[in-house]
Amino acid sequence: MIVTTQRPTLSHGESSPASLLRHTAIQTQRLLLRWSRNPVALLETLIIPCLLLLMLDIVIGNQIAKFSGTDALYGSVPMVAVVGALSGAVASGVMLGRERDAGLLARFWVLPVHRSSGLIARILAEGCRILLGTIVVLVVGHALGFRFHQGFLAALLFVVIPVLFGLAFATMVTAVAVFTAKATLVEGITILTSLLMFFSTGFVPLIAFPQWIQPVVRNQPMSVAVDTMKALSLGGPLAHPLTMTFVWSIGGVIVFSVPAVIGYRRASRR
Repeated sequence: MIVTTQRPTLSHGESSPASLLRHTAIQTQRLLLRWSRNPVALLETLIIPCLLLLMLDIVIGNQIAKFSGTDALYGSVPMVAVVGALSGAVASGVMLGRERDAGLLARFWVLPVHRSSGLIARILAEGCRILLGTIVVLVVGHALGFRFHQGFLAALLFVVIPVLFGLAFATMVTAVAVFTAKATLVEGITILTSLLMFFSTGFVPLIAFPQWIQPVVRNQPMSVAVDTMKALSLGGPLAHPLTMTFVWSIGGVIVFSVPAVIGYRRASRR
């Protein structure tokens, strides 16, 4: 009797493209479920941005409208959507640091799981979180009087801008979270987001700032994203802020993606 042995195929091994898709989907679902059950993540992503938008509209909305001649919502809604994306990324970075300290990343590393699925899943989960937060902010803004005046395609690109900008920022937070053992350093990034918010064209019009600081305010990352979203919703110059938004976002991904990948692999092997 002749016995034939069939060499096992590697098409469905842990390093195969099919495993990458399957494992990425599972880990993305895991992250989204964990974030949905985390009060801090929900606060940073959904509740605080909506409360911030309400506060801005009530406290300084009328003053800005009288000063600039346009509804302040066309600056505050984009700014709050971007702030929600950034603050949620900080909360996700803190949770990533805790998973590393608890040894969860190391457990995934020794399991038959595709090596790239963990980091890719975090990117996809961040995109879903930012998209949901942006939609919630838009719903609240619509209730306050915010409207799109540039058509469907402009509205679609409006929603994409916070996702793109937030993913670039999340890449930076991930790089910091996997290299440092102190969550306070990740949380300290909140100071940076606060400075970006208060010195942006979404908080008050550019002409309200002193002339010597206007070039900095006009070209800083949050301002160009806000100006792009304002042009997509209300109208106005689009080419310069849109170009600068892509430059800041793509540049951030390029600069911090390599440290994030190296740090994530190092943290997973501990």
